[in-house]
Amino acid sequence: MTTQGKGLSCFKAYDVRGRVPDELNEDLARKIGHAFAQVVRPRRVVVGHDIRLSSEALAGALTEGLTRSGVDVVSIGLCGTEEVYFAVAHLGVDGGVMVTASHNPVDYNGLKMVREGSRPISSDTGLKEIEAAAIAGTFTPSARLGRVEQASTRQAYIEHLLTYVDLAALKPLRIVADAGNGCASLAMNALEPRLPFKLTKVHFEPDGRFPNGVPNPLLPEDRPDTVAALKKAGGELGIAWDGDFDRCFLYDEKCNFIEGYYIVGLLAQQLLKKNPGAKIIHDPRLTWNTLEMVKQAGGRTVQSKSGHAFIKERMRAEDAVYGGEMSAHHYFKPFSYCDSGMIPWLLVAEAISTSGKSLSELVGERMRRFPASGEINRKVPDPAGCIKTIRERYAKGAISIEEVDGVSVELERWRFNLRMSNTEPVVRLNVEARDDEALMKEKTEEILALMATLGAKV
Repeated sequence: MTTQGKGLSCFKAYDVRGRVPDELNEDLARKIGHAFAQVVRPRRVVVGHDIRLSSEALAGALTEGLTRSGVDVVSIGLCGTEEVYFAVAHLGVDGGVMVTASHNPVDYNGLKMVREGSRPISSDTGLKEIEAAAIAGTFTPSARLGRVEQASTRQAYIEHLLTYVDLAALKPLRIVADAGNGCASLAMNALEPRLPFKLTKVHFEPDGRFPNGVPNPLLPEDRPDTVAALKKAGGELGIAWDGDFDRCFLYDEKCNFIEGYYIVGLLAQQLLKKNPGAKIIHDPRLTWNTLEMVKQAGGRTVQSKSGHAFIKERMRAEDAVYGGEMSAHHYFKPFSYCDSGMIPWLLVAEAISTSGKSLSELVGERMRRFPASGEINRKVPDPAGCIKTIRERYAKGAISIEEVDGVSVELERWRFNLRMSNTEPVVRLNVEARDDEALMKEKTEEILALMATLGAKV
């Protein structure tokens, strides 16, 4: 169990995540169970876990800590993160914990925690207190031992997913689904009989050894198997998930990987058809396409700081129907304002079915109108100083400068956002332009060159 300063190295801004067993192990998971009980004071808690080899044992230790503190546990077993979110709200319990490390290396694991109503627990809303209690380790055993109940909410979850689309409007699309040996296959197998799609399944056997690589479709080296299957099947849509399937990544019928940024605008328009005039939350990294598409659909945009805790809080405050981040996190009001990796692809399949257009036609024009760099990460010795220097370099010609999350500088034909990561020692750059891919590339290289003079490294 390693520490940094006076804290535990596995406690991050939004969750717990670290290498097993030196940063996270069963003893610490047990203590976190006690600490969760002490800080949140729940009566019943949902616990689920992903397919990683250490997940079941960590979930068992966590459950032991909770029950020794008098908390009843509803164990939903092997599942995706969003199934824990759903179960907490569906069962009306007081909180939930998902044991997962999502797309991190095979020897990592972690915990994602929520309160009642699946409200996130982050460093601003209780995670620091849970960390402090786990470190202190002074737990008073409860006079009452909590009970453990095995339950399945998957069928209710599937029924909920199907409410987002008009089933009668769906066409028998050829869809390639790559579960990456994670947990997405469990939900897809349950959904399949209810949908008209012709599925080609790739890496559908859940396997915590991840024989085909840890699923992280944001990495280009993680995409060839999906692309090969899409070509072979002549698929009209490709889907790939990360390990706990709270994010899905989409490919068009030409086997092009579609950046999450362009999916935000598409989903916003789909949801505005069903919820006219609603509010849409977006992050500041890439914005122009989303702003234009929401305006065209009669909706209202609200900008929020990046990160699931901030997006969910802002959605509740604004009563927004949908929130989207370019990182492929998509949040839905009827889903307790939580992120889902299943609802987005269903809505995209509905858009293809009802529009008569392919996915490349639905997003291709938008990609030409607002070419974007995608997120570029650089390690720098002084992240705050780097952002300050670049802000000053472009301030003179700027139309506007915002500091909602890092710094966003808007010029006439292009804009950029530069921000420090909440989870890694890096600075993240995003650049976009209006109708000019060459300008976008030129300005991206220009900023990266300036960052290099400040000590930036890949």
